[in-house]
Amino acid sequence: MSALSSSGSSGPLPAEQQAHETPALDTLVDHLIAAKKSLSSINHVWRANEIVTAARSTLEETVVVSARTGFLRNGLNNQLRLLYSVRAEVEQISLTGRSEFNGALKSLDEADARLKKTLGQLRDTIVHASFRPEGEDPKSLHDFVDERGVEELHATLKNSIDRINAAQAELDSSNRNFDGELQSIKKALGTYRAATKLASSRSSVSSSGSQSASNPSLPSLSSMPSMVHSLEMHAQEMAKLLESLVAHFDQCVNAVKHTEGGGAAAQSITGDLPAGVIGSRGGQDVEGDIANMNAPLDPLSDSHYREMVNVIINDAAEAEDVVMEISDRIGEMESVIENLLAQRDSFLAIYSATKDVFSHLSSLASTRLPGYIAQAHGFTGVWNEEHDCINEGLANLSDLNALYDGFLDAYDGLIIEVARRRHVRHRVEKILREARHKLDILYDEDVNARETFRVDQGDYLPSDIWPGLSREPMRVEFYRITGGPLKGVIEENPDQSGENEPVQHLEGPGEILPDLPKTLVEQALARLKSKRNAITRQES
Repeated sequence: MSALSSSGSSGPLPAEQQAHETPALDTLVDHLIAAKKSLSSINHVWRANEIVTAARSTLEETVVVSARTGFLRNGLNNQLRLLYSVRAEVEQISLTGRSEFNGALKSLDEADARLKKTLGQLRDTIVHASFRPEGEDPKSLHDFVDERGVEELHATLKNSIDRINAAQAELDSSNRNFDGELQSIKKALGTYRAATKLASSRSSVSSSGSQSASNPSLPSLSSMPSMVHSLEMHAQEMAKLLESLVAHFDQCVNAVKHTEGGGAAAQSITGDLPAGVIGSRGGQDVEGDIANMNAPLDPLSDSHYREMVNVIINDAAEAEDVVMEISDRIGEMESVIENLLAQRDSFLAIYSATKDVFSHLSSLASTRLPGYIAQAHGFTGVWNEEHDCINEGLANLSDLNALYDGFLDAYDGLIIEVARRRHVRHRVEKILREARHKLDILYDEDVNARETFRVDQGDYLPSDIWPGLSREPMRVEFYRITGGPLKGVIEENPDQSGENEPVQHLEGPGEILPDLPKTLVEQALARLKSKRNAITRQES
């Protein structure tokens, strides 16, 4: 279409076409009306200008936001790694403390169970009545034990355990709050990743595969400048197309004006042109041209008039295509600007999500994180203090158990010792009886011999020659001497009588030994032997 092209004119018409009849005024008016209607495309051109301006602004804003996001993101990973490292250390402190505490409790329970078992054995072991004063109520070995030390030790250990449990509960609560903080950060990170993924997908689609796939999670700005450039090119082309429409409209006005009776029609049609229409000739305002419609027309030859009409007729068929092209281009621009704004919004969403994560991290690091760390250190301090107390209590429990277990062994040993002493007593009494018998025989023999001597020789010996001549032989008596304390032992209630009692028989005065049943002695021997064998197995 020549009138809508940059030339704005056509070459000489063929002779047969020049011979055609000049179109009627109505036909030219119809072309003028159609040309005027096509000028409404200026609204698309203005919209194109607005889109280009908005696109440039959007690109600038996105570049700034992207730079800010990149700055925040550079420090974000390091802060997250540091945060999760702190959480792992705090959790490790809790797990280590809990494990060590459970181990200490297990050791305490085992030691306490052994002690309770030993105390139970003391309660079950009744002291044989022969050891105690006559008429006394039966007593167990436990009656000779003062359990106040055990009770005090239990109270001390309970206080330590309660304090550790309280510190552990506070640390667990602190860690739960810490985990709540991490959940909030994870939620913000989820929003951040979703926004980043969306922006990356849009950027990838817009760049038609030109974006590097090395890190698809990060959006790219590479497609946006090309999109802005395409909008600018569309706007420039639309402006050129609008100029061709204006030129076509201008020729239609001239043709109508040069047609008889067309001046008034031209003035009527051009009276309400779309605002801002700029003519293609020298940049003059068409409205200004129309305002001068009453000015004298420049002379126009018949050939030139026919040539102008011919151009109008040819271009009229193409004007609609130009309008459609402008409409298509503005549609394409609307789609591009929509995509561009969507990418900008994605970058803004990423920036907002990044700020949200950064805000969580900053708030946590500056206010609550020191408290979580301090809580872990506090638990460690309490555990270290009470751990020493628990270890000391564990040693004391073991010592008490060893003491009471030794008491049981000593009682069994006492039974065996009594049996041994009774055995020795029996041997002593046997020797005494045998010696008494032999001494009595010797005494009788001596008496008889003295009497025989006296009868045979007494009449011949003066009575005063030896005063002992008529005396009986000496007699030997055995005395039971009560034993004093062993060497190195201080006697608490010594016998003040100091009298020595003559021995008459086994049941006479002297050391009183308990009379223990044989089965009691055998049981004591069996228990001691069993313990010795158990110790031997443990050592081997």
